Amino acid sequence: MKEITNSQRIAPDKKNVRAMFNNIAKRYDFLNHFLSLGIDKYWRRRVIQILSTFQPKEILDIATGTGDLAIQIAKIKPNKIIGIDIAEEMLTIAKEKIRKRKLNNIIEVFTADSENLPFKNNLFDAVTVAFGVRNFENLKKGLSEIHRVTKNGGKAVILEFSMPTMFPVKQLYQFYFKFILPLLGRLVSKNKFAYTYLPASVSAFPQGEEFANIMQQAGFDTIKHIKLTFGIASIYIGEKLTKNNNFVKL
Repeated sequence: MKEITNSQRIAPDKKNVRAMFNNIAKRYDFLNHFLSLGIDKYWRRRVIQILSTFQPKEILDIATGTGDLAIQIAKIKPNKIIGIDIAEEMLTIAKEKIRKRKLNNIIEVFTADSENLPFKNNLFDAVTVAFGVRNFENLKKGLSEIHRVTKNGGKAVILEFSMPTMFPVKQLYQFYFKFILPLLGRLVSKNKFAYTYLPASVSAFPQGEEFANIMQQAGFDTIKHIKLTFGIASIYIGEKLTKNNNFVKL
């Protein structure tokens, strides 16, 4: 297995990422749904379908943002969902959404760093991250922290953007991602950096077997990779405490 170090990717600066998401927080949900043509909702539903197959009771949602995934996870009736994020303005919106849906007894959100999780070992049945791991300043450390707080037999379910490889989807997607999305994102969000950062961060992020290898180095076993919507997004599922490391492409 090839060793991949954090220096082999352009690591985002944590302070800049926090400032960016705080700045676009009020427009974040609209832009997510608008710029993805609503497909992001389907991607999150796939995560819920995966979680429902093993019914985790204690769940950590990292980079929870405005709480969309955490709120959907509540549908499978876990005992507790904890959502964390480094952007306080995003969490302010999440708290209001949770309050309106009367889910305060199930979902708790607060500010915390994914690379220094304030939880004891082996605490959660499942840890989820939706569109957040590419923002980790130290990717391997963040994944190692996820592994640490996951219970034996528990799973990490990670949803992240990826780059399609099939013609002509690849070419169309790259054109949209590099030219159309930054323009629309800048016009609506009024943030010049945010939607040029997005395609740059996706292009630089390890994908497929490369990302699965990093998950294995962080301690996860039996990594599964599921491509979504022609490879525009991917779900990675890693299990803790199996004996053999296997990469399964679905």
